[in-house]
Amino acid sequence: MQIYLPIAEVSVNAFTLMGLGGLVGVMSGLFGVGGGFLITPLLFFIGIPPAIAVATGANQVVASSVSGVLAHMKRRTVDFRMGGVLLVGGLVGSALGVLVFNLLQRIGQVELVVQLCYVVFLGLIGAMMLQESVRALLRARSPQAKRRRLHQHMWVHRLPLKIKFRASGLYISVIPPLMVGVAVGVLAAIMG
Repeated sequence: MQIYLPIAEVSVNAFTLMGLGGLVGVMSGLFGVGGGFLITPLLFFIGIPPAIAVATGANQVVASSVSGVLAHMKRRTVDFRMGGVLLVGGLVGSALGVLVFNLLQRIGQVELVVQLCYVVFLGLIGAMMLQESVRALLRARSPQAKRRRLHQHMWVHRLPLKIKFRASGLYISVIPPLMVGVAVGVLAAIMG
C-alpha cells in the first residue's frame, strides 16, 4: 500500500514506514539509544530526502524520549538538574544548528553535509564501541591489569561553576554538560 508524502514529494510503502518506526522504537526502548540516528538514515534508504528525513526523525525522537523518561522516572533514575543543564545547552545548540542548516540549504549543500555527518558520526561511534570492546576483552584476559580509580580527578574537576548533581552522584562544573547539550543540539538540528 503506497502513500504519497507531499512534503517529501515521494511515495513510500505505508507498512515499511510503520515497520521502521516500530523497529526503531523497540531498539530505543531496549538499548536506550536515541532513535534519531537510527530512523534518519533508514528514511534515507527508502527514498526520503535528507532535509525531510532530519525533520521527520525528530518527531520519533520526541516520542521515544518521553516514554523513556516516564519509564526512568518510575525507577527514580532521572537527574532533573542534569537534564535542565543539558536542556539549556540543547536549546542554544539547536538554535545554532538551525542557523547552520538554513545556511547549508541556501548554498544547496544540505543533503551532502547531512549524509557526510552521518557517515562520520556513525563511524566514530562504531570505532569507539570497538575500542571499548577490545579494552573489555583485554581486561577480562588479564584481571591483574591496572584499573583506574573510580573517582580519579581530571582537568574537568578543576573547572569553575561546580554543581552537585545528586541523582548522578556527580559534583562537577556545569560547563561540560552545558557544552555537551550545545553539541547535541547542533547535531540534532543538522542530523535529526
